[in-house]
Amino acid sequence: MRNIKLTIEYDGSRYQGWTRLGKEESNNTVSNKIIEVLRKMSGEYLIELNCGCRTEVGVHAYAQIANFKTESKMDVLEIKHYLNRYLPMDIAITEVEEVPERFHAQLNAASKTYVYRMTIDDVPSVFDRKYTYHCFKIPDKRVMQQAAMLLIGTHDFKNFSTAKKSKSTERQIFEIEVYGDTEEMQILIHADDFLHNMARLIIGTLMDIGFGTRRKEDIEEIFAGRQLASAPCDPKGLYLQEVAY
Repeated sequence: MRNIKLTIEYDGSRYQGWTRLGKEESNNTVSNKIIEVLRKMSGEYLIELNCGCRTEVGVHAYAQIANFKTESKMDVLEIKHYLNRYLPMDIAITEVEEVPERFHAQLNAASKTYVYRMTIDDVPSVFDRKYTYHCFKIPDKRVMQQAAMLLIGTHDFKNFSTAKKSKSTERQIFEIEVYGDTEEMQILIHADDFLHNMARLIIGTLMDIGFGTRRKEDIEEIFAGRQLASAPCDPKGLYLQEVAY
């Protein structure tokens, strides 16, 4: 049995996230589209596709990582070409490699990085509208950077998540960068892992702080449970940038 690792780029605009489980199970997910092609390619129905980080509805990926096991004799270049031939144009396999049997895209992930893109102008670009969040005024980058410092380190992020069940809600954020200019700003979050909607709630809160509707001290109030996090940011500006091993 071979273990195959995929690096995947996708536009999440029309999908219900990487996968949907339980009552909300849906065929219109990124993972399901890939599994359908893998079944056709290998003739194997029971294919399990493990991913490095489950992205949510509407979120994009520059470099999602996934792995599956197969008896197929196709070489990695043939697998890459086959998948890209039959997958929708908004999902691309950028790299295929054979890895050791024990490699697991989710369990072996050491850290994950998301980046959020925000454009700034008085008129939203018709070309960027599906892939960036548009701001009509410039957020205060300096105060957002100050608030971001309060999030770095190991904390209980249960109040920055909509996770209903989790063994632990403690996570470690290694860095948060807020950078850019008067045309586009970006927020980068690098953490050991993310709870459900954690990245979007953190970004939504930082944006409200940048727009002056919240104080940077609210971060500590949210950790303590005395205030709620802001509404999650619009997913169309959010990208999974890297899963590190």
